[in-house]
Amino acid sequence: MTEQMILHLGQQALKTTALLASPILLSALAVGLIISILQAVTQINEATLTFIPKMAVVALILVLAAPWMLDVMSHFTVELFTGIVDMVRN
Repeated sequence: MTEQMILHLGQQALKTTALLASPILLSALAVGLIISILQAVTQINEATLTFIPKMAVVALILVLAAPWMLDVMSHFTVELFTGIVDMVRN
């Protein structure tokens, strides 16, 4: 196993992780930003007000994106397991 193979495997793992986490993180960020703007406009200073909308949106995104996320994870895992033979031999 060469250094280049290890670096490529690490890059692929980081790309896959970022790809899987991005829909959840971006939706939570957008909801938090919208709620913060509404709080600033209405001058409501309640810190716990953002939790329920964020939880609801994250749950909705998880339900909607779960098949795609599972497909991405299984594709990465299959590629990893099929490439193990080449990695060990080199």
